[in-house]
Amino acid sequence: MILVYPGSFDPVTNGHLDIIERAACICDKLIVAVGNNESKKPAFTVEERIELIRAAIGEREDIVVTSFTGLLADFAKKVGARAVIKGLRAMSDFEYEFQMALLNKKLEPDLETLFMMTSVQYSFLSSSAVKEIARNGGNIDGLVPDGIKDRIIMKLTCR
Repeated sequence: MILVYPGSFDPVTNGHLDIIERAACICDKLIVAVGNNESKKPAFTVEERIELIRAAIGEREDIVVTSFTGLLADFAKKVGARAVIKGLRAMSDFEYEFQMALLNKKLEPDLETLFMMTSVQYSFLSSSAVKEIARNGGNIDGLVPDGIKDRIIMKLTCR
């Protein structure tokens, strides 16, 4: 079974990696799909986000990192995914993701959405928080993978 894990990953955090690792255990192939939504004004380009994810996970035959534009339902159908996996931190995440799941189901009736609860140590973590901390000289140890931490700090503080 193929699963798609979509997101902005701006930047990828240890919470994202936790979902990636756990999702990869329940499917044959996981496609980490970096959304190309310029209206969000991302700090990192799509290419940078893909590179950071690849650097964080290493070479894996069971995980593909790519980007997509347009509708998630269309992308999932194109890559042959049976389901979308979404990480949830709080009830506010659920409300939004539930609405998106229903819309995707309307667009692509065969597409399922699976919700995976975040691990408790990452329940407070978001890319927005990482960016805010890094931009203001705070310590992001433990929030992002060690191997990409310096790249994230450099990008966010040398603008």
